[in-house]
Amino acid sequence: MLDSNKDTIAAICTPLGKGGVGIVRISGENSLSISLKFFKSSKKNFAGIKPYRLHHGYFISPQGKILDEVLLAYMPKPGSYTGEDVVEINCHGGPAILQLILEELLASGARLAKPGEFTYRAFLNGKMDLTQAEAVIELINAPTKEAIPLAQQKLQGLLQQKIQTLKKNLETLRQEFCVAVDFPDEDLECLPPEKIQTKVQKTIEEINALLAAYEQKHLYQDGALVVIAGRVNAGKSSLLNALIGKERAIVTPIPGTTRDYLEEYINIQGIPVRLVDTAGLRETKDEVENIGLQKGLELILQSDLCLLLVDIRENFSTYEQNILEKIPHHKIFVVLNKIDLSSTMPKWTENINPKIPIFKISAQTGKGLKELSKAIGKQLLGTQKESSSTLVPNLRQKKCLEKAVSELNLLLQHLFEMPYDLLSVHLDLACQHLKEITGEITSEEVLNQIFENFCIGK
Repeated sequence: MLDSNKDTIAAICTPLGKGGVGIVRISGENSLSISLKFFKSSKKNFAGIKPYRLHHGYFISPQGKILDEVLLAYMPKPGSYTGEDVVEINCHGGPAILQLILEELLASGARLAKPGEFTYRAFLNGKMDLTQAEAVIELINAPTKEAIPLAQQKLQGLLQQKIQTLKKNLETLRQEFCVAVDFPDEDLECLPPEKIQTKVQKTIEEINALLAAYEQKHLYQDGALVVIAGRVNAGKSSLLNALIGKERAIVTPIPGTTRDYLEEYINIQGIPVRLVDTAGLRETKDEVENIGLQKGLELILQSDLCLLLVDIRENFSTYEQNILEKIPHHKIFVVLNKIDLSSTMPKWTENINPKIPIFKISAQTGKGLKELSKAIGKQLLGTQKESSSTLVPNLRQKKCLEKAVSELNLLLQHLFEMPYDLLSVHLDLACQHLKEITGEITSEEVLNQIFENFCIGK
């Protein structure tokens, strides 16, 4: 659980491993005084620490030993990342020296920061709202370059501004909703239902644009699961190797080489794809292989897209038919492999649902793989039109938006049959769900779940 107290915290805020430069960050009211216990300027006429400047010097141990040559920067509140006094010590990037400097700071009054605690304090101190805080971790974890601008827009506060506008529109509507309810003795008229309907529908359309943007682009941030399924020796491992461009899976003529499942991550048209090669479908008494088959089936059902691979020379069996019956047609491709050995289209393909695409490839020679890869990207992104919103909410934000839309739809459903004071409850609830997005109303449990996903030092 994250603490909201104001003790001074410290952590290494650069990645683990060796590097030219490493940074130890300290935040809290004692950050500067603790740092000055160890810092000695290289200047003979040093006049003291000046804010927002790099000061060259040395980190000296309590025993007077130089631990490292450093650059120290001091950022006083409120003009810092956390909104508190912050000191950053730039030293050499070896894990040992970073840890040594951190241990000295902790021994002198700071405590080790918890995951995400620097950003959590920035949120508590009003330096950013919850959408911006979440954007920090989204930017750090951006799996492809296409995901970077999606996070940057939210980090700049654009999603926060959009949510605040939507909330303000609903709050204004609530004030106009029925003045007569609040002032029954005055000769005032309520807002006509038709005008209420128009304003609410406009807000719903704007929220739906955000939801459409999520459906279309969230894969850039969250990635997609693509599973290769098929009978033994259909060429699944060869297809995995061909798509990732290296020999990841063992390929032999012996049936059942893959008894569990293998996975690799690749970039397809900017989408981070988790590509999984499952165990070959067949009857077996091998307990280990049966476990692998069961895990493979679970992955197939969870997948964003299943590539059902079939040797073009083989008949369609009950194994493939079972897969087709369990997977929606928009989440499956039938891929005919080994066209280098036979190019004749099997008769059984005539009975396949015409909505299911069929591709002919050779995992061995690479023929047809470029077309298959393009089709995978297009299928994952969807064929829907571009959303009118360039802002892409994350899953938590999407759920809040859906709840807000649900309340507004209930309002429209009862608009012409219920009193205005009762209908206004739906407006209030919709506003509350929007406030959950920005963090104006958010439970401690939700906050903990968000910030615990951060790395220590951020």
